[in-house]
Amino acid sequence: MLKLMKNSCLFLLATGLLSLHAQQLQTKEAPVLDQPKKVQEQPMVVHNLEPQQEVLQPVKTDPTQDPVAQSDAHKLEAAKQRLDVAANVQKIVTTQDTLESTIASLATQMMQNKKMHTTKPVLITTFVRLDNLKKTSEFGRVLSESLINELSNRGFNVIEFRGQVGVSINEQGEYFITRDTNKLKDTIENTYVVVGTYSRQYKNIMLNARVIDNISGQIISTSRSTFAHNLRDDCIIFKDCQPPRSIRIVKE
Repeated sequence: MLKLMKNSCLFLLATGLLSLHAQQLQTKEAPVLDQPKKVQEQPMVVHNLEPQQEVLQPVKTDPTQDPVAQSDAHKLEAAKQRLDVAANVQKIVTTQDTLESTIASLATQMMQNKKMHTTKPVLITTFVRLDNLKKTSEFGRVLSESLINELSNRGFNVIEFRGQVGVSINEQGEYFITRDTNKLKDTIENTYVVVGTYSRQYKNIMLNARVIDNISGQIISTSRSTFAHNLRDDCIIFKDCQPPRSIRIVKE
């Protein structure tokens, strides 16, 4: 009986050991489950936010609809036109090296003033000396005659007041223009009168001309130019050169 109980205990002990060994083997063979990773907490950074200033954008408006903008644009355009005219006049008023270009410059400047009407008759007088308004020369007469051509070709109503009542005829030719006041008309209609002066300078001749209303005396337009002939002595132009010096030979 005792022997039987001893064998039973040994059997139970062996069975328990086998069962424990089997559990250990299962534990080793079982896959190891991933352990949840601990999330590393980042320290919170606090930024100082400065208040932003609001930027006001200009309101776009149509200048064609704004009366103030229209007025300013009109003033700006008028100022630009005046500057263009001034620049053009300054470009024209330059030293001319030929008599033809000098006369053309005078005529062009007269046309710049819009107060001068091309339909009104224009009378052109002889250019005179600046130091003596009662004296002139062939140079002054050439200037006035050439200016008649320039203004007439530019559309001005140039009149010839020196025309006499009839045509004079003699052995040398036929004449209509005269300076004899007895053969001219007594009066001249309402006209513009072109007057001019010249001043002799070293290598230059300064020319000034103006258009005057013969009724009111108002100056309608002006012009000026410089004829640079570059001659040491301009007596060739004015034909007033002194005769060459002569030496008288006498017998002792």
